[in-house]
Amino acid sequence: MELTAAQVDSLAERYMSVEPLAAVEQEHIEMLPETFAGEEYGRRDVEWVVQWYFRRYLGAYPDKERRETEERFRDNDFSVVLETLATVADRRDETAENLHLLCELSGVDVPVASAFLQFTHPDRYVALDSRLWEILGECGELDGPYPEEPTIDTYRRFDDACQRLTERFDVDPWTLYRGLWRLWQERHDER
Repeated sequence: MELTAAQVDSLAERYMSVEPLAAVEQEHIEMLPETFAGEEYGRRDVEWVVQWYFRRYLGAYPDKERRETEERFRDNDFSVVLETLATVADRRDETAENLHLLCELSGVDVPVASAFLQFTHPDRYVALDSRLWEILGECGELDGPYPEEPTIDTYRRFDDACQRLTERFDVDPWTLYRGLWRLWQERHDER
């Protein structure tokens, strides 16, 4: 399957009109980078990212796993979470180091850590998940199936593919994310 810039733009535009979380995501894209760079935010701001990662699947993600991850994340010492996010906010392009630091938090694996990167630096990162991986594979941008337990190296491969496409199509990472998400959804709605 060939992916084009026009297709990504069109699908990303459709995303904004049909995806239930589009408006609240846009609010958080505008708010969280600055919020995480400061110290004036609460636990709910941070928990929202973990909740978003799972709830954007609109019930298609195993509820038990989602709840357990959210509960483990709540168990973190909030001062450690604040310190971690401040460090990540200061280190925009230190992908592996930021993922490693985020994964030291309870309830955070590489995919959830990548969601934090996406909301801390929305002009640079796309959150990793099996849907986007599948579409990138179908487009010839990634090889192999989505791993059961994604690693930092998994994310680096995914991130490299996303960076190539954002440059080739001259789009920002959120436009690419929205386009790929809708492409997956529409292909699966057809089946």
